[in-house]
Amino acid sequence: MAPLLHDVLHTAQLISLPNVYIRLRQILDNPEYTVAEVATIIEKDPAITLRLLRIVNSSLYSFAAPVDTVSRAVTLLGSQQIRDLVLATPIALTFKGISSNLIDMQRFWRRSIYCAAACQHLAGRVGEYGRERLFVAGLLHDIGHLLMYQTIPGLAQQALEQALAGNQPVHLVERSLLGFDYAIAGGELMRLWELPESLVELVRCHLEPEQARSYPVETALVYLGALLARAEYENGTLGGETLAATPQVWTTTGLTLEECLAMRETITRDFEAITHFFS
Repeated sequence: MAPLLHDVLHTAQLISLPNVYIRLRQILDNPEYTVAEVATIIEKDPAITLRLLRIVNSSLYSFAAPVDTVSRAVTLLGSQQIRDLVLATPIALTFKGISSNLIDMQRFWRRSIYCAAACQHLAGRVGEYGRERLFVAGLLHDIGHLLMYQTIPGLAQQALEQALAGNQPVHLVERSLLGFDYAIAGGELMRLWELPESLVELVRCHLEPEQARSYPVETALVYLGALLARAEYENGTLGGETLAATPQVWTTTGLTLEECLAMRETITRDFEAITHFFS
């Protein structure tokens, strides 16, 4: 591990996950947990309860009948999937106080939410692959940058400026300057938080999905979701010179460039429908 990354993660120990997620994880670690216990933990946080029910009733799921209780949501989706969504809803609150001079947080989260919606649609297209987990991985794929801006803001900003000046990918500049990139930082933060190894690998390896060992398809989907989000927010074109997916990604996922481009309208629709859930 790069020495600077070690220092960053040491500082990150002061950053904790929301209490509701920690309590929920403790419940689910007991193999004899009940749906009622899961629902009770979530319902103690009215804001998360509201956001969760709004997500479950959104166009992302399109259940035949409205889902009006947390217990019903848990029954329909399963406790593990609910845990992933509970993690997703308040995570923005984990990083407070980052200067607007360093990063536009509203733009950051809008791009992250777009990536999340893209990942969930891509997962459905190739055969599910844990759509909730892909949603969360897409939402958090860039979380390493927030960690860096909170712990080493000067160096993180220097890397971004060098990347822009040299028209280089920021993660390559980060590796040269810092000894690690934002994806590695995000993955290690998730490991520090004791999140599932699937989320760790999806975030850590999404820049180079061929490095994924346990979840290669899911990691490739996050890679594509991130490219779609960049195309949306950097005014680029998926498949263009700077946003071209590697041939191995198309082989791994079984998707085509044309399929991904055709999904953009649907992704944008769902993105607009769910953005306010995270405000």
